[in-house]
This record gives sequence, structure tokens and C-alpha cells, in this order.
Amino acid sequence: MLDGLRVIDFSFYLPGPYATLRLADLGAEIIKVEPPAGDPARSMGGKKDGTGLVFLANNRSKKSITLNLKDTDDQETARSLIKSADVVIESFRPGISKKLGIDYRRVKQENPSLIYCSISGYGQSGEMSSLGSHDLNYMALSGALAQLKSKSGEPVDPTNTFADLIGGIAANEAILSALLKKERTGEGSYIDLAITDVMASFMTNHLLYDQEKGKQDGISLLGGEVVSYKIYQTKDERFVSLAALEKKFWINFCEGVGRKDLIGKHLASAEEKNAAFQEMKELFAGRSLKEWTEFGLATDCCLTPVLETKELADSVYFRGRGRFTDTEWGLKQVLTQPEPSLKQASPPPELGEHSKEINDLLNKTVVPCKK
Repeated sequence: MLDGLRVIDFSFYLPGPYATLRLADLGAEIIKVEPPAGDPARSMGGKKDGTGLVFLANNRSKKSITLNLKDTDDQETARSLIKSADVVIESFRPGISKKLGIDYRRVKQENPSLIYCSISGYGQSGEMSSLGSHDLNYMALSGALAQLKSKSGEPVDPTNTFADLIGGIAANEAILSALLKKERTGEGSYIDLAITDVMASFMTNHLLYDQEKGKQDGISLLGGEVVSYKIYQTKDERFVSLAALEKKFWINFCEGVGRKDLIGKHLASAEEKNAAFQEMKELFAGRSLKEWTEFGLATDCCLTPVLETKELADSVYFRGRGRFTDTEWGLKQVLTQPEPSLKQASPPPELGEHSKEINDLLNKTVVPCKK
């Protein structure tokens, strides 16, 4: 869908690279500009053959060029790249891009139709804009983390970086909207994308429930407060999710397990003192995860297993959808778009792998590579 679109990516770690991964899966050409030492994600956390797994997971189908943006000649090269681009994504702290000579106000003079997206934790202005931050901070400040609590009421540490990933998706939403505007008007756009703002936008229901009902945890029915919308433990100490909110699904469930006597307990409270809840827990504890998975496939009652990471690719759903792929370059990858293909995809680039190709392109000595 985005074949022919050129994106210059100055971002590191996760939100920006995840955004450009999704654009790459749509066919965009992504030129990743890295410092001489590389994107820090190359050297952080777990590694494969010396390269960080976070980098390997989020940078396929991109080209890498190394530039020292503190050097005036490399700054000029960066501006030449930007002049040839449709989109720029950067994730420096506010004010840094100006010091490096690649801020929007400067580069738009030579590329007025440019779409320039600055991704940061707290935005380009405001009291907290200059502070360092990470996913856990955005989750906490936005109110999202307070919705993920243990039974004792303590916020839990998420094992997925929801804010970073959702921030990348939101950046793409804004970029694609700006591309549509450009198509209609010829005008470029500047996007100030604050990840904390993105996460706060998920609080629409919670904000109004707090205002009107004095409840800070949103819609009660969706918070595990009723027996028909709850996570249950199985015989083999695994978990399944039951989401039979509509009466028809609840009836299907009750009839399927031979418990028509439970039909009238559709919205019964999931409290320990409630006999209906105890019966439900005992019911689920009587079968294994495999048995409940098979039941959920055979009975239209909104019942699914809580899968672990290693189980995803071989699950019935994903076997049919083909979202997880073992690539020929030896890395498991997950597709990010409805109809992407890894047939033309390339492995995550070596640091500076495409520097000569890109410099030749800028010097107009070769025709740009088409993916």
C-alpha cells in the first residue's frame, strides 16, 4: 500500500522503530539513521549473535546508514536524506533535533510537503517535556497502570510495553492522516506525538464513569465482577477467559456444560461468598486447558484459552491466520498488518549496511533500490 513512500527514521529503542516496522510491512522504504555506535537497542537486553533481541524484533526490511549528527558534514547528509523523503520520524528529547540541525522548522524550508513526526514521552512542550521517561512512566502517569492491579490492589509491572507499542501505532495513525492531507492539499505537517497523551486517550470510559458514578475502574461488567465475564483457573492450573456478556452466549455456555440451572446467574457477582461464583470455579477446575479450548471451539460462548508466548504460533487461531513466521534468516517474526508478506522482506540490517547505497543515491550515481 505504501510502495514508493520514503521514511527517514531517526528513532531508537522501541516506539519509533515499531512504528516504522509497521510502515515497512505496508511497503514503505525505511532508511534508519544510526549513530556510529548504533541504535542502543542493538546492545541492550537479551542478544542473538551479539545483537539485541529488541532490535532484531522490530527492524526487519529497513536500510541502515550511520551518521554522526554532531558532525556538520553528516548533518548535511541527513538534511539531504530528509529532502528526498516523504516522512521523518525522530525520538530525540525536545530541542535536540534543532541542535543537530534537522528540526522541522529548518528542514521544511527545502521540503515543505514533508511530514515530520516527533515521538516523545511528554511532548515537545510543557512542564515535564525535558524529563527522561520510559514505558512504565507513561503507563503510570496516564492512569492506565492503575487499571492493572493485583488482588491486593497493587499496580502490577506489565511484561509488555503497551505504551511504547501503542504509541508507535498512534504515530502511524497521525502520519497516515497527514499523508492523506498532503494528497489533498500538497501541504506537509508537523506531529507532536506524546506517548503519555496516547495512553490517556484510552481512559474515555473511565473518566466519565468517575464523573457520573464515582467509579475509577471503569465498566464494572468488564472488570471481572460478574461470573459470565471472568478469568478462571483450569484443572491443570492454567487459565481461560469467559466473556459471555450477551445472554445468548451465556445460555450456550450453560447448555454446553449441562448446567441449565446456571442460566439465571448470568450477571451474578463474582465474589467469594457467592455460591454461583464458587460453582463456576469448581466447574472450570474440573477440566484441563485443552478440554476447555476444545469446548470453546465447539460452543459459541466467547471462551478462549489464556495462551503463553510459546503457544501462539501453533494455536488453532494463528495457524489459520499465519501471523507468526519462521524466517529464512532464522528469526521468529510477527506480522503487523492485515496483508503483509515476508517474501520480499529482508532481515534486520547490520549497522551501516546500506551507507554506500544511500550515499550513492544522494549523489545520484545509482537508481534507488526498489523493495
